[in-house]
Amino acid sequence: MSALIGKKIGMTGIFDEQGQYIPVTVIQVGPCYVTQVKTKDIDGYDAVQVGFGEKAERKLNKPEAGHLAKAGVKAMQIVKEFRSFPDEKLAEFKLGTELKAEDLFNEGDTVHVVSTSKGRGFQGVVKRHHFGGVGQATHGQSDRQRHPGSIGASSYPSRVFKGQRMGGRMGGTRITTRNLTVMRVLADQHLILVKGSFAGAKNQFVEVVKA
Repeated sequence: MSALIGKKIGMTGIFDEQGQYIPVTVIQVGPCYVTQVKTKDIDGYDAVQVGFGEKAERKLNKPEAGHLAKAGVKAMQIVKEFRSFPDEKLAEFKLGTELKAEDLFNEGDTVHVVSTSKGRGFQGVVKRHHFGGVGQATHGQSDRQRHPGSIGASSYPSRVFKGQRMGGRMGGTRITTRNLTVMRVLADQHLILVKGSFAGAKNQFVEVVKA
């Protein structure tokens, strides 16, 4: 496998051999369970579907319960599939196989983390697009410094261009933070520590992809 599902625990810091303080994000990676193995002959493409986290059986509908029962695993909170792995590895994955953090990640590895940023609701141009606001009233308004100002000319083009920076929904988007270094792998706790930070709130599900 080249990726596993995990959960963001939070941030802390560690010291390296030189005594330098390094901020890290703690991720619980696995244990994940193989819930389906897709092949090109049957499904049209090769992929491995894995589940992570447990929830009450009563919260599954009948198709979900039957799908997981076929794999011989408990009710999973989240199920995702990954395609990027060596072709020769496909035969090694069996339904119900347990995948742990130490099976894929080692100290010094480079990973990409796919997460969802915090939702901020409807925000104006100052917060959403970093307009100047009070003290830098350069957007066509003299008495309402946090307003966007002019959004286009009148006679031409007689419309507002697509992509014009305005107020709107902010956050809640899928973001990939690339090239994070794995600083520690705590196998007994299913945790990995990656250098730096990435988008998302605590206890959010993330995808950790090996670069």
